[in-house]
Amino acid sequence: MGTSRQAASKNGSVFIFTSSGYQKLKNDRLNSLFLFNPWRTIESIKEIVYVIRAHSLQKKGHVLHIIINRPEERNAFNVDMLYALSRAYDQLEADSEVRVGLVYANGKHFTLGLDLKNVAEFLKKQKRFPLPPESVNPWGTTGKTKTKPVVVAVHGMCITLGIELMLASEIRIAAKRTLFAQVEVQRGIFPFGGGTMRWPAQCGWGNAMKYILTGETFESEEALRIGLVQEVVEKSELIERGIQLAEKIAAQAPLGVYATLKSSLDSVIHGESKAAKDLFPQLLALMETKDAEEGLASFVEKRNAVFQGQ
Repeated sequence: MGTSRQAASKNGSVFIFTSSGYQKLKNDRLNSLFLFNPWRTIESIKEIVYVIRAHSLQKKGHVLHIIINRPEERNAFNVDMLYALSRAYDQLEADSEVRVGLVYANGKHFTLGLDLKNVAEFLKKQKRFPLPPESVNPWGTTGKTKTKPVVVAVHGMCITLGIELMLASEIRIAAKRTLFAQVEVQRGIFPFGGGTMRWPAQCGWGNAMKYILTGETFESEEALRIGLVQEVVEKSELIERGIQLAEKIAAQAPLGVYATLKSSLDSVIHGESKAAKDLFPQLLALMETKDAEEGLASFVEKRNAVFQGQ
């Protein structure tokens, strides 16, 4: 990934690291690692890089952990955090060693949504949503969009843009007793992070309208019933299960995964005819790759494939 250098901030953070495994770290230990020397830089393609608080934890593998970290404010997103998350998604896209993103949160809650006072001030002055224009938009509503899959694991409370971040991802899991709410209509605004589009498409019209027009709170089991999440697990198992899913995706042929995701998104965004038109050309391109050769060889030799993304 190269070297990253970024100043520490007291306004919360998002931080990221790659991992094929996971070491449980207590919150105080995790925070001390980040605050010990915010100016430290280390060159490695397998380390935490960047974001509002910069430090490093060396890990190996193809999964990029993106950890929301403003627990003292229940992970409410201010402008700094929105920029940080966008930069984290930039890293997901830029690092060829990384194949999957895994998003989760430090603290008691995934997120209470926007820090409205902080973000409203930016909106009034800048007349745009606070994301760097040249970076990936994690909500996929404008600008650059991601091409790699993301798994999101939520717990505690997941409000407004937290739900919309889930809807912009590929697989979502929730801890038992997680509380969800899309409350913008109770604040005089409306869901502007893609919720008005993705709620009906992914959860059904009636289910979507019930929750985005009322702001009503619901729990994990209801989220599972309507398709907002794909699994509900114990809180103690949440991160491990997220890692399992992310690593299972990462173990597949990367180019095949990206092509599958692109075709699926093309169908949703541009319609089935556009996606269908590209099916055979994409297949022919994949058949010329080393990973396709490895996939066939591993099948014939009855062994697990080792894909290189080539």
